[in-house]
Amino acid sequence: MLGRRIGLIGLILSVIVAAPHAGAGELTVSSAFDGGSAEVLEIDQTGRSIKIRPAGDPQFGWPCWWYFQVTGIQPGEEITVTVDASQMKQANGKKLSSNWALPEQAAYSVDQKHWLQTPVGVRSDGTCQWSVKVDANQAWFAWGPPFVPADAKKLVERLSREHSDVAAFELCKTRAGREVPALVVSHDESETDSRMVIWVQARQHAWESGGSWVGRGFIEWAVSDAPQAVELRKKADIYFVPIMDIDNVATGNGGKNQVPHDHNRDWSETPQWNSVKTAMRSLKAFDQQKRLVLFVDLHNPGSNSKRPFFYVTPPELATKKRKQLQDAFIAACRHEMKVPLELDQNTPSTGPKYDQRWKEISSNWVRSATRECVVGITLETCWNTKHSHPAGYMTVGRQLGLGIARYLKTDPRQLSE
Repeated sequence: MLGRRIGLIGLILSVIVAAPHAGAGELTVSSAFDGGSAEVLEIDQTGRSIKIRPAGDPQFGWPCWWYFQVTGIQPGEEITVTVDASQMKQANGKKLSSNWALPEQAAYSVDQKHWLQTPVGVRSDGTCQWSVKVDANQAWFAWGPPFVPADAKKLVERLSREHSDVAAFELCKTRAGREVPALVVSHDESETDSRMVIWVQARQHAWESGGSWVGRGFIEWAVSDAPQAVELRKKADIYFVPIMDIDNVATGNGGKNQVPHDHNRDWSETPQWNSVKTAMRSLKAFDQQKRLVLFVDLHNPGSNSKRPFFYVTPPELATKKRKQLQDAFIAACRHEMKVPLELDQNTPSTGPKYDQRWKEISSNWVRSATRECVVGITLETCWNTKHSHPAGYMTVGRQLGLGIARYLKTDPRQLSE
């Protein structure tokens, strides 16, 4: 009798233990898609947990980006994801801080379209663990909200279809043969010779996905019916490139400090990367036409940054007029960029102490190779905050547009030379 009772208790306990996962499938992980990057270290089917490390090749940039799909989920169950970034190395073999790969809140989605943030993770010895209740049978997890080549192409083509003054075009083909989508907003082609030109680009560092979302927020505002956007389009042509380093975004590599150098260290007399070469040629032509007035490069900074900020002209490239115009632009943006991510008062520069290739950084090349009326600047939007999601990023982009419109109420070409 006692043995039968013990056996019955054991059966009940086994049912209780199994109940949370009743009907759950076998968890599987895949990163075999554009932008995917994950080396699976462990899958605990009983504990419903997964452990991975970023799988980028250091030769193609800092391996801090990760993005993968999980299938076999029972809708409503909690899935635990751990990312081990303790062994990350740079191309030169030096250790890369795990901070670059471990946001406080990671990104996840059940449809690869709508991206949410996980609860705050638990850090320990170069790893971070996030637990998420997933109301679907599959989910995607990533360092931040992904924005891949297909997203760039869809964005420029959609805006071109929806707006008569928007034209999608191919900036160039990459060294690997991939298309680099871009668009131009031109309100009145008959007055092209006198119209100002604004150039906004993102993702010279492939892993900094927030830059593309900020760019999307900017360009969707720029083609909208907002009164400031309408006025801006009357006086300026707007060029926008959502992803400069398409190849590394597609392959799930980081891009930053790739060999021989990344896109944002390539603005030289002999550029390595086709998108940089084409952008330089276009910008130079616009400047020679006396039309270029503004160049904005969109990035994400380090993990400790909690507010967006601008990298400004180093003293070695500053002139009184350049600084005056740059200060006016930043003041205009500061008026607009307040909620939810207020523009930081800090404005560091990218001079010789910043990087040995400082002269080949995009904004520095613009500052040295164009007329004095051109503002060349880099916007860094923080990625490690509770607002570092698509809606937060796109709000920053919209506010950037408002700042640009405020700055260009007066044509800066009339204030110089």
